[in-house]
Amino acid sequence: GVRGPSGRDRPGPQRDGRLDASNHVGSCPSEVEESLVGDLAEFEDFVAVRQRRLVGVAYLLTRDRQLAEDLVQEAFIKLYRRWLQPDGPGLTEAYVRRIIVHEYVSLRRRRWTHEIPVDHNLGVGEPASPPSEERLLVWHALGTLPPRQRAVLVLRLYEGLDDQEVARCLNCAEGTVRSLASRAYTT
Repeated sequence: GVRGPSGRDRPGPQRDGRLDASNHVGSCPSEVEESLVGDLAEFEDFVAVRQRRLVGVAYLLTRDRQLAEDLVQEAFIKLYRRWLQPDGPGLTEAYVRRIIVHEYVSLRRRRWTHEIPVDHNLGVGEPASPPSEERLLVWHALGTLPPRQRAVLVLRLYEGLDDQEVARCLNCAEGTVRSLASRAYTT
């Protein structure tokens, strides 16, 4: 177990990542399991409400449905690791979005190419009709941008975030966000 602020043991991760409730003082294992199930239900609700929108954000960044789903899955895994900590359930969608953007930028740094995949499924769900010419132009233009510039535009335009929120997401200054946006618009 892990020592809590009171000095008593509380459930905590073992070296192999499993939760150890065996040394929890004052609770039997079933009480500990019930408290974790409550946290799990809250986490599942959090995921259910936000997953589709976050996959949409990741899709606009990656331009690849499978990679977008993988990024969101990885973000939810990282979130779940924090969820069981005392400050976990207070985490917001902004925290998950930041993980997604960070993973995307890191991934693109490792394997950035100037390939522009052609994909006519430009929406989050199945398109109701073929995309307009304007939408295809925007899709193509996004594909030509470097990762951080693309992230700025997606977060500003699709997510409706202000420069301060985008800066927190990208872990940079607000001036950097404006500079990246300016360069993206002139590209």
